[in-house]
Amino acid sequence: MTNHSETTGSSENGDLTRGAVPLGRSTHDTQVTLRTPAELADALPYLLGYRPEDSMVLVALHDRAGRGRFGGRARLGIPSNKDDWESAARQLVQGLVTGGERRGVRPEQMVAYVCQEPAPGESGRDVMRRLMPLAQLLRTECGRLDVPVIEALCVSDGRFWSYCCPTEECCPPDGSPMGLPGTSVLAAAATYAGIQVRGSLRELRARLLPSETGAVEQEIALDSAGMALVPRILDDAFRAQVAEETLALAGRVIERYAGAIPVSGTHQADLRDDALLSHDEAATLVLGLQDRTTRDRAAAWMEGDEAGPALRLWRALARRCVGPYGEHAAAPLTLAGWVAWSTGDDLEAREALAMALGADPDYLFARLLHQACNEGLDPESIRRCLRRERTERTGRVSADGPAAAGDAGPLHLDAADDADPADAADDADPADADADGGRAAASGIRRRSRPRTADTPDDRRPWSEGTRPRKVGSEPTRPGSSGPGRTRTRAAKKAEPSETGGGLATPEGRRSGSGRNEGDE
Repeated sequence: MTNHSETTGSSENGDLTRGAVPLGRSTHDTQVTLRTPAELADALPYLLGYRPEDSMVLVALHDRAGRGRFGGRARLGIPSNKDDWESAARQLVQGLVTGGERRGVRPEQMVAYVCQEPAPGESGRDVMRRLMPLAQLLRTECGRLDVPVIEALCVSDGRFWSYCCPTEECCPPDGSPMGLPGTSVLAAAATYAGIQVRGSLRELRARLLPSETGAVEQEIALDSAGMALVPRILDDAFRAQVAEETLALAGRVIERYAGAIPVSGTHQADLRDDALLSHDEAATLVLGLQDRTTRDRAAAWMEGDEAGPALRLWRALARRCVGPYGEHAAAPLTLAGWVAWSTGDDLEAREALAMALGADPDYLFARLLHQACNEGLDPESIRRCLRRERTERTGRVSADGPAAAGDAGPLHLDAADDADPADAADDADPADADADGGRAAASGIRRRSRPRTADTPDDRRPWSEGTRPRKVGSEPTRPGSSGPGRTRTRAAKKAEPSETGGGLATPEGRRSGSGRNEGDE
């Protein structure tokens, strides 16, 4: 079953009444009233911030003094197997309702959408009929929780249908055409209010997927970097040096990106960034970021003038995780998600973190950030921790020389498997860890998902048989220090002492309940 769950938007960004739906108040006091199914269908991309594809969407409504307000939104990919529809509908409804209850704003009504483009040989009307049972399941599941669905719409092939309106004059059997994008009163008001529609999720994900251009050369570079770096990362005597080299290289590339000539269009911008990053540099960074402490220190490029170029670098590195190195993309994708979330782009944050979980479902750092982002938590507590660590670390190294670019202590959000994201962020405080006698969590070095064997034609193995990643013990260190840490493989099963108060840190080895299976969308 596809597991593309998410929540979007705040719970206070629109009004609704039974006959008229005012959409949003901006700083300019702009308000748009929605009165018909056509206007509700046109509003969907503005409610989400993008055009949903192969999706079922719920929008919560709240009553305020005789008027309603749009509340939280939730989207889930439509499972390809109809047998999974009932459980998916239940998951979507319960997630939105219970999330609202936790925030003290339980939904009182719902608007439901099912969106899917026709398959070859299929019409939009065929899609509407095929998805009718799914729309009914959404209505039934909402009814089970005493939340009525006041409108259910199908959007397909540039047309929409209402499952609740029996009047053909209003909602003809062949559907009603959607307005041209950007031409409605709502589009004009949204532009005036600063509301942006980012295109489709597929377009957003394309910026983070491995690139086919130069894939062979990049894989060779990754093999060579693996042979050179992995034994050094696994050796206590060289691990800190590799971390400093990785962060210094990342800092130079970020500066290079910051000085690049601007270009128009996301695709052209990505091509420019790819041209500014060599295969060897990308391989060194991808392998270096597999060390968890190094990755956490790199998370300090999260705000101000550093954030934009850093996000571009993490995207570029995700595109370089080609072939059997797809699992290595979890680290740069998680960093991309973190920077996007830190800078207020929740949409890209959710997608990048979900893709990180698709690359490695056991990546706990991505799972906790994804959960925190979906629940609408404030990333400032994590930013404060990283700022403090960066300041402390810079002070510690100033006597010996300048700190490396982006020098900061580890985030350690993945210190506990079932921790609440907000608690985990607070627990990451290094002062608390020291007071409780905590120890730095293990770094994570992961193997290739399909390592080459000795009988392959070129035998480009990333490490020799005697130097495969394995669990290595060392002296405990304070989180963020440059001394020896601990390194373990992705397959490590034994729990280790946490740096957040002496608890147990479960290895990054459990599937996220909110992770997504990208294969179905």
